[in-house]
Amino acid sequence: MISKKKQILVFIGTILALLALFLFAVNTGSLKVSPMELFNGLFVKYNADVTAIFDLRFPRIMIAIVAGAAIAVSGVLLQAVMKNPLADPGIIGISSGASLAAVLVTAFFPSWYFFTPLIAFLGGLFAFFLVYSLSWKQGLSPLRIILVGVAINAMFTGIMSAFNSGTGSTYAGAASIVNGNITMKTWSDFFTLFVYSAVGLIASLFVVNQCNLLGLEDKTIRSLGIHVNRSRFIVSMIAVLLAGISTAIVGPIGFLGLIVPHIARLFVGNNHKVLIPYTMILGAFTLLFADTLGRVIAQPYEISASIIMSVIGGPFFILLLRGSKNNYGQ
Repeated sequence: MISKKKQILVFIGTILALLALFLFAVNTGSLKVSPMELFNGLFVKYNADVTAIFDLRFPRIMIAIVAGAAIAVSGVLLQAVMKNPLADPGIIGISSGASLAAVLVTAFFPSWYFFTPLIAFLGGLFAFFLVYSLSWKQGLSPLRIILVGVAINAMFTGIMSAFNSGTGSTYAGAASIVNGNITMKTWSDFFTLFVYSAVGLIASLFVVNQCNLLGLEDKTIRSLGIHVNRSRFIVSMIAVLLAGISTAIVGPIGFLGLIVPHIARLFVGNNHKVLIPYTMILGAFTLLFADTLGRVIAQPYEISASIIMSVIGGPFFILLLRGSKNNYGQ
């Protein structure tokens, strides 16, 4: 059991790390300003450098923060619903289903842009129910869900790649969704993401008790007078919504919804009342870190955050589990 004092210190430390990373990301590039110059330029008087940074870098940074929080919380909720520590929006095909729906809307119905997150949500929802229905065989097996999810993910990813290749990448917006790219995002993209993400993130705070109960046996939950399937359905809808809207704007980001919840459990424990808020902060930090690292390590070129997460995600996750000494989540 992790003490409340340690949890508070972890929260404070992660928030400070996020603020430090934010300032570093703001100054990553040819234009650099001090924290005081940034504050004055934003709130006191006009500064050309601050204005340029605000228009070019801030949308990308804020999108990484919001999308990181949304994807990480989606992973927590899916793991609670499926009682499976390997559940992740990318692994079980939700992100690829959402991506495919977003790609089709972006390519063929650009006037529906503001509704792209809703369409992506429906695409992720379709993928989720497809995985669930194909995994059902006298009950649900965690391993079967993962295997079916991997197959569904591969199928949708293949369709998207074929579409991207077949069009010669002429649909720039669609290509950015396929490739999981945060580059060249605007304030319009941020506001679209923020509106939908805020709904999902706030809703996730209202299902913390259900998430805690879903860790128990179904018979035990029913004995408490709680409708198990209804709770699973509500939590699943929130998880798919968060994954879908994020994927519609930043594309599929692998491992984020898998790694961040595991790290969060090691730091603050399994109680979702603490776990979900902390996962928001840690998810925001992780995606912003991946995006900033991609901007730094190959200057003047950039490596997308999705590639960074894929490269470091697997090895880091293995090292994390090896170092946990079987005290995972305790």
